[in-house]
Amino acid sequence: MPLKHSNNELENELFKSVYEKTPDYIKELNLMDFSNKGEFSFTLKKEHLYPYDEKTNPEGLNLKEWFANYAKEAKVSTAGIRGPQNILYPQDTRFPINLVGIVLATLAKALVAKEKYPNKNILKIAGREVRYNSELFLDAIARIQAANGIKTLVAKDRKTIPIWLASFLAFKLDLLGGEYITSSHGISVKNATKDLNSQGSQYLPEESLEFVNKIQEIFDKTEKDGKYEIKIAAKDNPLIDETIMEKLNDGVDLYVEYLKSGVAQKINLDLIKTIKDKIVIENVGGSAYRTLSRVLEKLNISDKFTWFNTEEDPFFHSIGKYDHTPKGEKAFYDYSVDATVLAKKKDGEKYFPVIETLHYQDKLKNMPVGTAVLITDPDHDRLTITQTEYACTIPELEKAGIDYIKINEDVILTIFTANQAFLMLMDFWSKQLKAQNLWKNHPRFMIKTTASALSWDEWAKNQGVKVVNVPVGFKEIANIMKKVELKLKNSPDKEVIIDDVFGNEINLGINPRLVFGGEESGGMIMGTEELIQSLAGRKAIAMREKSATEAIIVASALIAKLQKEQVSLSEYLQEIFEENNIIGRFDTRVDIAYYNESEPDINKLKEAKIEGEKKRTKNDLFYLAMAMGVKEGIITLNDVKEILNDAFKSLIFDNLISIKFVGDGTYLEFSDKYIEIRPSGTDAKTKAYGGGSDKSVIETYANVLGNYSGDLTELYKKYISEDFYNKTKDKAMDYYLQFVDKDANNEPFSIPEYKF
Repeated sequence: MPLKHSNNELENELFKSVYEKTPDYIKELNLMDFSNKGEFSFTLKKEHLYPYDEKTNPEGLNLKEWFANYAKEAKVSTAGIRGPQNILYPQDTRFPINLVGIVLATLAKALVAKEKYPNKNILKIAGREVRYNSELFLDAIARIQAANGIKTLVAKDRKTIPIWLASFLAFKLDLLGGEYITSSHGISVKNATKDLNSQGSQYLPEESLEFVNKIQEIFDKTEKDGKYEIKIAAKDNPLIDETIMEKLNDGVDLYVEYLKSGVAQKINLDLIKTIKDKIVIENVGGSAYRTLSRVLEKLNISDKFTWFNTEEDPFFHSIGKYDHTPKGEKAFYDYSVDATVLAKKKDGEKYFPVIETLHYQDKLKNMPVGTAVLITDPDHDRLTITQTEYACTIPELEKAGIDYIKINEDVILTIFTANQAFLMLMDFWSKQLKAQNLWKNHPRFMIKTTASALSWDEWAKNQGVKVVNVPVGFKEIANIMKKVELKLKNSPDKEVIIDDVFGNEINLGINPRLVFGGEESGGMIMGTEELIQSLAGRKAIAMREKSATEAIIVASALIAKLQKEQVSLSEYLQEIFEENNIIGRFDTRVDIAYYNESEPDINKLKEAKIEGEKKRTKNDLFYLAMAMGVKEGIITLNDVKEILNDAFKSLIFDNLISIKFVGDGTYLEFSDKYIEIRPSGTDAKTKAYGGGSDKSVIETYANVLGNYSGDLTELYKKYISEDFYNKTKDKAMDYYLQFVDKDANNEPFSIPEYKF
């Protein structure tokens, strides 16, 4: 295959680098040809399981090593099993995401489904966004499932749809689940499959392990028999169904109906219709436009928006991309498309590397001051809210902890963290419910991740809203929803009591409703007044996946209201702080990456990742062992304070109130702040979060604790034995599974008689 060419110089650099770093034997692979539109088979051979050797095993794909890493991630992943891929040669099994792996995982899931539902009419949905090889992977998934008797619903011509739409349709149409190809807001060369269950929720670890075990069975049979035949259906197999999605307008009509029962009620739509200064939708990657534009049209509000980047582009319009690393080395570097990522220049000045590549100094210079820009990611589930303001407001913004960049000498762009933005949205939506006299009809609650803002908890307490804290990951939020729904179904007249991940019992009251579910990384959902019903009669308090469309509707209504009042979003946020006497107004997140994810040389990438994972794990275990030690009575909180004061001479831990494992990280609660140290479930990264009353303090603590080497001090070893330290991860996993399983909604899914 000749070197791929683009009109984008930086993308060409990426292509050239990948091409040069790919060995000839990979370039020459022709394991399965999906350009063949007819039926064909792929024979998995014993040789494929072992490493490549030019002389002794020229057919080696090293699938055993690939699978070991894949299985490990399936146990801990927070958002699908994701990783880098060879964007030019997708059959390259040296990378975590590759065509052979997609085929094997799809086959395994199909076999598990057929065993669970013998002789049943199994329907699933498959969708994708715009990443490299997504179209190929979607084709492979649909054709493998068809070959195994599973009907797959896909958009006409297998075009893009958002993750929330695939999730919504899995629930609404009572499908067995779905496959969605995305790596969310991750770097361009990454990809993943998000496995959706019959609820439309991402798989929990036990669900992933079912198909992981099935892959092992396939490998065992291949080892025993020397080969294993995998059938791939024809591209036009009738079990690959585009007609249903076409008839349903890709589900847009059903989704608009759902929105109208929730955030797109008349009270919000009427406000949006008054907008004079149009709202900008920054459509990173381009793939949200195809669906969101139709939703806005159906709601009769499309004329209130203007768009940036409507063309679909797997390089994401160069957003987040640089030709040098953070250290200044000459190399392709990708900061992802997360607009809230902060970095530091050589002189120590903080800046937003992703926002910098959006070129707003040019794009916004002729737009009215007060223009709001809503930034959504390629799979359209996350939202970042920004707004232009006059530069004279800078002192007030800095006092409130609101970040900004300069557009010119007179105008700035405020950049709200999701913690700040979502506080505004939940407050506004609550006021809208009260204005309609609906608030009093039900007790209200929210579900949030522990890493999210303290201000959310404070606001909720002031509003009489109960809070259920969960580990990071939207599947954790969905898991609580399902627990609540089971209690509503079985005991509708009783108080709903749910445990949070801190170990607290939370009484949500009788027949409660979700006012907000979300996380600091930019994903949110809002519930409806009437329970949502699937076509077969299943009921839900809210949808299972975060939706930037829901967030955009609420944000647009709020922006419209503030436009009329000539109030900025930053002023509104400060009003909320004052009205609710919020102390923990500030938040921070530090992302510590231990290697360059964009490194095109897979051998260097693997080595760097392994070393990075060691550093990540050492950092994690340092705090985790103390948290589990306190939980099991091995050490006291005072012992922890002594250890931390000794290890970090520049910090003070005297006002530490508790240290707890929260499902995927360690949460340190102080009298005036919190710090959470969390290892990434998908990469060699550490994330350090903080919230509290002083921004500089929480930034200092998060940076110091997040970047700690994890080396054990003599005092540490005095209190925590090597044996306990080594067993900590297993103890923590047991505790996490107890939390997940308590009151779990494990009602079996029954495949209905489909009438659409």
